[in-house]
Amino acid sequence: MNEMAPPKFGMGANPRRVEDDAFIRGEGHYTSDFQPEGTLTAFLVRSPIAHARFSIGDLSAARSAEGVHLVWTAAEVADLSPMPCLAAGPTKGPLNRAEVPVLCADTVRHVGDAIALVVADNINLARSAAELIEVDYEPLPVMTATDTALDPDAPVIWPEHGTNLAFEYERGDGEATEAAFADAAKVAKLRLVNNRLVCNYMEPRALLAEFHPEEKTWTITVGSQGVHGMRRAIAKAMNVDPARLRVITPDVGGGFGPKGFAYREYPLVAKAAQALVRPVRWTSDRNEHFQSDAQGRDNVTEAAFALDGEGRILAMKVDIIANMGAYLSQFGPYIPWLGISMATGLYDIRTAHVTVKGVYSNTVPVDAYRGAGRPEAAFVVERLIDEAARVAELSPEEIRRRNFIRPDQLPYTTVTDRIYDTGDFAGHMDRALEKADAAGFAARLEESRAKGRLRGLGFATYVEACAFAGSEPAKAKLEEDGSVSLFIGTQSNGQGHKTAYAQFVAGPLGVDYEHVHVRQGDTDELEKGGGTGGSRSIPLGVPSVERASTKLAGQLKELAANELEAAAADIELAEGTARIVGTDRAISLAELAAKAGDKEKLQAVGEFEQAEATYPNGTHVCELEIDPQTGSAHVLRYTIVDDFGVTVNPILLEGQVHGGVVQSIGQVLLENTVYDEDGQLLTATFNDYAMPRAWDTCSFAFETRNVPSTHNALGIKGAGEAGTIGATPAVMNAVIDALYRGYGIRHLDMPATPLRVWEAIQAVTGEQSAA
Repeated sequence: MNEMAPPKFGMGANPRRVEDDAFIRGEGHYTSDFQPEGTLTAFLVRSPIAHARFSIGDLSAARSAEGVHLVWTAAEVADLSPMPCLAAGPTKGPLNRAEVPVLCADTVRHVGDAIALVVADNINLARSAAELIEVDYEPLPVMTATDTALDPDAPVIWPEHGTNLAFEYERGDGEATEAAFADAAKVAKLRLVNNRLVCNYMEPRALLAEFHPEEKTWTITVGSQGVHGMRRAIAKAMNVDPARLRVITPDVGGGFGPKGFAYREYPLVAKAAQALVRPVRWTSDRNEHFQSDAQGRDNVTEAAFALDGEGRILAMKVDIIANMGAYLSQFGPYIPWLGISMATGLYDIRTAHVTVKGVYSNTVPVDAYRGAGRPEAAFVVERLIDEAARVAELSPEEIRRRNFIRPDQLPYTTVTDRIYDTGDFAGHMDRALEKADAAGFAARLEESRAKGRLRGLGFATYVEACAFAGSEPAKAKLEEDGSVSLFIGTQSNGQGHKTAYAQFVAGPLGVDYEHVHVRQGDTDELEKGGGTGGSRSIPLGVPSVERASTKLAGQLKELAANELEAAAADIELAEGTARIVGTDRAISLAELAAKAGDKEKLQAVGEFEQAEATYPNGTHVCELEIDPQTGSAHVLRYTIVDDFGVTVNPILLEGQVHGGVVQSIGQVLLENTVYDEDGQLLTATFNDYAMPRAWDTCSFAFETRNVPSTHNALGIKGAGEAGTIGATPAVMNAVIDALYRGYGIRHLDMPATPLRVWEAIQAVTGEQSAA
């Protein structure tokens, strides 16, 4: 039977990405492409020392150097506040706050901390002047390790706090959990490291600041994940009314969380533009990205399940140490709080106790990275459920089946107060294993063994919370030429928003995709917007876009009815015209726009308010081989069955999932952020930090098994971060499955690099030889 063709517009449409033509031709416009006449270049002097008191000598040589317009230290920017930390969970005890100074005054706390700003005619002159600045450093003790940050003899990063503890969270019932463990037939436990990651978007950060002295306002062009949130954060650091800032974001080459934050360079460059009354721009290089942009993950976790005699989970216990870096980043403290709200995954766990201790260290600050706490939670529960299967002597699928929340239990409130609305968790697990041909794994295992290779099959069932309560208003406007502009406060970083939103504009208004212009990234064009993050752009944006377009369509039909002397109910919008159904009497949308007496009728706003998060879920299955002689692992087969509620655009959806899976393969097998005992970042370039490439992956088998969300107006659950949430534990479970089958190895920390895998095998084979 032939599959039904997708619709041209609306839900499930499958048009080619409308934005790609410009990108393929090299006609995208990114922040660093903007250089108004007279633009100067900013450069930051950064500390090469991880922790030190410092003093800056005579600046006259730098200030008088060729082409230099300005050299500032902390004394010249005392009117600027630290970069604000804007979100944290409810803490147990105090929040020991330490925010990023725009320039350090007398102490640096990580390699890359900024101590001076130079503005010159070009980057080469700015760098040359920076080399003339003499800085004396008095090194202080350094602490970088997550797991030892709270040891009694650990160097303290912030002496005024007297501890490296930034905050502590607690959820659940500690006494009930301990009682359940006391009564358990068996206990499964693991110590897990979730390795620190450097984001490495294709386009490094950049900013252009222009000051308008007559209005005393700024125009700031910056790569971001939402201009309204960026404006608020920059204005807070500048201590000015946000209304004085116009923030513009053009095309963005990847965001993944870290590009959503305001960084110290932004208020500094804005202040420099004001002082010099010249445009000033700053562009990060790749090495600066490693030393200054918020990094991700970096948790050490002790986790355990109490099991009954049948392998059912009686209770869960989780204790996390979360490395915050040297300062609290914009949303850094909130990320582990969000993560522990998903601690129990898809399982019917009624008793749990979860703690988090956020700690300071002499490292780059940590904040949201694709998934933002949810991948960390899924990694813990899915690695632990596999270990529990071995302890209970059950298969990985059977122990999950015994513990899944059943469809008849939905809606289900977890012990961490998440409300799962819909899903069939065993259903997508069974389908994923069937699609992956898990039943044929034994034969493929023998083929690998015949070649001297290990082979493993691992999977993970995941759930995430996204599209959190709130709204994302959209405005649709008919332009004079008959095209339609859509204004919305999300921000595409490559996801394909222009295509997805156009699906819900073109249909109701009767225009083709090329006549829909999606406008994002300008605070002057839209009053408010929530930006892109937490997989919210489609679940919250699309219902608002649909409402705006439907409302505008109704208004245009009324205008056309007056012009054509017909009833509005008899008007249809099609092919760029408004016409009386069944006749040839019509008026073009361009003519309708010109004749409209009430121009307000040519635009409409739609806004969908969502009361509760949505909960995408699914199963990822990974199959890989390991060469025991080298320790190298290669992913051979990868299968995904996801429940995203409904599918807005199949091509965009699959692309989002593929990207997330590749990022997870990178985390599990390749990426490793390494600080030495002196706090030096040893992996600060692509020579040392391994990124996933095409040959590290395989072709992915993907399908959806959707159950519409009851929390969302259109049933959408969201998909932007799901790939990273399901894939990380699935790939690691496959690595452990291969090592367990070959050598009885039950645990290995990420990343499972060839060296780590080889050393783990040698440790076992060496012991066996010695015996």
